[in-house]
Amino acid sequence: MKTRVRFAPSPTGPLHIGGLRTALFNYLYARKNKGTFILRVEDTDQNRYVDGSESYIQEALEWCGMIPDEGPANGGSHGPYRQSERKEIYKTHIEELLTSGAAYYAFDSSEALSTAREEAEKKGETFRYGSHNRMQFKNSLTLNPDELKEALKEDYVVRLKVVADQRVSITDEVRGNVTVESNLLDDKILMKSDGMPTYHFANVVDDRLMEITTVIRGEEWLPSMPMHKLIYDAFGWEPPKFMHLPLILKPSGKGKLSKRDGDKDGFPVFPLQWGSDTAGFREMGFLPEGLINYLAFLGWNDGGEKEFFSLEELEEAFSVVGIQKGGARFDYEKAKSVNHQHLSRTSPDTLIENSKVKQVLADYPVEKHLDILSLFQERLYTLDDLKEETALLKAPYPYDEKSVGKLQNKNPQIVLEQIAALLGTQKEGESIKEPLFQWAKENEISLGVVMQSFRLSIVGKLTGPDLFAICTLLGKDVPLKRVHDFLNHLS
Repeated sequence: MKTRVRFAPSPTGPLHIGGLRTALFNYLYARKNKGTFILRVEDTDQNRYVDGSESYIQEALEWCGMIPDEGPANGGSHGPYRQSERKEIYKTHIEELLTSGAAYYAFDSSEALSTAREEAEKKGETFRYGSHNRMQFKNSLTLNPDELKEALKEDYVVRLKVVADQRVSITDEVRGNVTVESNLLDDKILMKSDGMPTYHFANVVDDRLMEITTVIRGEEWLPSMPMHKLIYDAFGWEPPKFMHLPLILKPSGKGKLSKRDGDKDGFPVFPLQWGSDTAGFREMGFLPEGLINYLAFLGWNDGGEKEFFSLEELEEAFSVVGIQKGGARFDYEKAKSVNHQHLSRTSPDTLIENSKVKQVLADYPVEKHLDILSLFQERLYTLDDLKEETALLKAPYPYDEKSVGKLQNKNPQIVLEQIAALLGTQKEGESIKEPLFQWAKENEISLGVVMQSFRLSIVGKLTGPDLFAICTLLGKDVPLKRVHDFLNHLS
């Protein structure tokens, strides 16, 4: 059977990177097994629907290079791919369960259920609507035909009839066998009073009709797996394989990574910007390759030493064996480090087409754009760093007075005068390197003093890219002026 997987988010806001990682693992599993990657929008909860969410999800997947093979925007032979457009399908299948006796109508008011819940709490018990008490409530199992006919004119839900005293067992490909006693399970609501299915029912029906072979989703859905198994059993269907991914944990402390953590520590938790005040990884200067590479290692590894993967390399390397059970702690500095590697390895000809890069380079002559990018590229951890890194081309940083103080007693003036003389006779900064070093050798002057004096005059501090390449970009006059300015400063 051909592998078919689905990423099934709810359009209730921006896509969290935990959801993006779930999409990634589905995508990688599909590609590794030459299968199909499906996007399905689970919008049955219309009260929580947020405009723009669906298009945001589609754009995020496309930005990351994970184009769905089937979905609302891509079409396919197993649609519709929005659950809100599948109501008639759910209605047909709920009637099948009602007819077979695997499900029943329930007419209990919210007040009656609240009272029952309070009574259970008084006894120190957890309230469950199931085999031990369903005959005490108002439902199609306790009403006669005439009462049922009348009750169906009012609001109702449809519940799964869970058989008592059964052992429900199902295997998770990551965590092994999961077994639950059926007496501990609710008669879950399958269809709500507005005619929309619950997550549990629609999820199972859609996975079956879309021929999903493997369900890959977050750990938070692990407790639902036995209930989903019962729904499959009620239809007489064989369930797909299941894999539940570990949580992405906050940088420190307990719990899942949240937007609040990002807001507090100044890092994004969404792939793209959401609204005017919530930046995403893209807007904060990440390459999609960098983000995807980092997310892949939050809960998975290939068992080797290799750390940096392209999407195509991840497709080849991915395996279920590498998925971890324990939660993976988010580390923004590590994410930037991975992004740095991808920035360093990207061709300047490719990177120069990025809108952020174009925006920064717009301040410089077009003929110098590629040279500027090539010079600073390996110093970038995010694309946002380019603006600060290239600032020294407009003016040196304020002099690092601590470094200047250490240099003062090493007679930097004589070095700077020689540099000025060489700059005055050469067309490019690169061309003074050899004569400068030769002069230092002949005069027994430390290259450390030479380069510190030169760098402080041109850059203002002792760090930065290749100094002679900077001078070449600046031309002849600008470096010469900066050397004279630094001489004046020392005086």
